[in-house]
Order: sequence, then C-alpha cells, then structure tokens
Amino acid sequence: MAGSTRNTVVLGSAVLLGGLLALGLVWSGSYIKGAAEVWQQSSRSVTVRGLAEREVPADLVLWPFNYSVSANSLSDLEQQLTNDEQAIRNFLEAQGFASEHVSSTPPRITDQFSNQYGGQRPDERYRAEATLLLRSPDVEGVIEAIPNATSLVREGVLLSPSYEYRTEFLFTGLDAIKPEMIAAATADARNAAQQFAEDSGSQVGQIRQATQGYFSIEDLDSYTPQTKRVRVVTTVDYALQD
Repeated sequence: MAGSTRNTVVLGSAVLLGGLLALGLVWSGSYIKGAAEVWQQSSRSVTVRGLAEREVPADLVLWPFNYSVSANSLSDLEQQLTNDEQAIRNFLEAQGFASEHVSSTPPRITDQFSNQYGGQRPDERYRAEATLLLRSPDVEGVIEAIPNATSLVREGVLLSPSYEYRTEFLFTGLDAIKPEMIAAATADARNAAQQFAEDSGSQVGQIRQATQGYFSIEDLDSYTPQTKRVRVVTTVDYALQD
C-alpha cells in the first residue's frame, strides 16, 4: 500500500513537472517569437542622403597689389616704395574705396649682390617687394575697377600678379542660411526615403540617426568667382514600418 502511494506521488510529480516544462516551452517560444519580431522590426531601416545647394553672391573681396622696386641705395629704394604705395592708394581712392579698407605689409628687401653666384651682376643692388591689400564689401565696385589698374603700370608701378596675389571673392554669410539649407537637405533625404519605402511596401518612420555633412563654398565656375555655390549633404537613417 505504501509502495503504491509512493508510485502515485512520483507519477503526479512527473506529470506536474512535465506540465510546467511544456508551459515553460510555450512561454519561451512566445517570448522568443516576440523578441524576434521586435528585432526584425528594429533592424528595418533605410539610410539616405539629402542634398541642398544654393547660389549666393560674394559679399567680400580681397584685392592685393604686389609691387616691386629696385635701386642701388637703400634710401632710393625706400623712396620708390613710398612713391608706389602712394600711387596705389591714390588709385584706390579715385575708384571710390575708403582708405580704412586698405592695409600694407612690410617690404621684403633683397641684396642681389650677396645672392649672386657667378655671372653678371644685376644693374641695381637692392630689390624690394611689398603688398597693399584692399579688403572691401563693395564687390561690384572692385569688378568695375580691376580693368583700370593698368593705369598704375603707365605710372611706372611694377605690379607682380600671381596665384599667391590673386583677387579673392568670399562669402561670409553662411551662418544666416545654414538653418534653411539643413532643413532643405533633410527634406530631400526624406523624399528619397519615402520613395524607397513605397518601392518596398513600407512606410517611413522616425529618424533613428542623422549626420550633417560639412558646408562647402566654391566658385560657380572659373569665370564667375563673384558667385558662389554653397552645398551641404546630410545622411539620415529612417526606421521603416509596415
């Protein structure tokens, strides 16, 4: 009788344990399925790029005048430098530019005799280079005045234009247009995401991650440096929903 009772207890325990295991497997399977669905949903996304471009006029111009003089004495060299600088300042004033927008650099003086390595000596011993810089917001005024600079050559000013001393047109108003351009680039990215979602039978969800690219400012082309092209690219990761 005692043995039969023990068998009944053992059998009941086994049945109870089996039931609990089965229930646990069912619950575990449901949890794993739910987790898999959540994981699958969270992994569904699309990464797109949005572009915004805008053409803007330059609002600042740098116009350098690099000139050189030669003489056999330092006093003559200094006098020629003074004369040429004044001639350039007079020219800029006649073109309508304010004197406070003009700055000068110290001259670079070379003793050409000491730098000679054989051969014939140059006619003048000393040579000096200096630069006057016009920094003006009057972009159109500079464009109109540039062809008139040949009058300085007729006055004996030896200008030395080069890539280093080229006229530069700049745009300094980037901060004012940044918010609008970022919004336009983000809208462009969302349009691309919506097209992808339609093709895949999905809908665009929330932004999961977004990265703003750097702003680039370039000349519109090599012939119109006074017009700039501002460009920004954003990268946006959107969630996709059924």
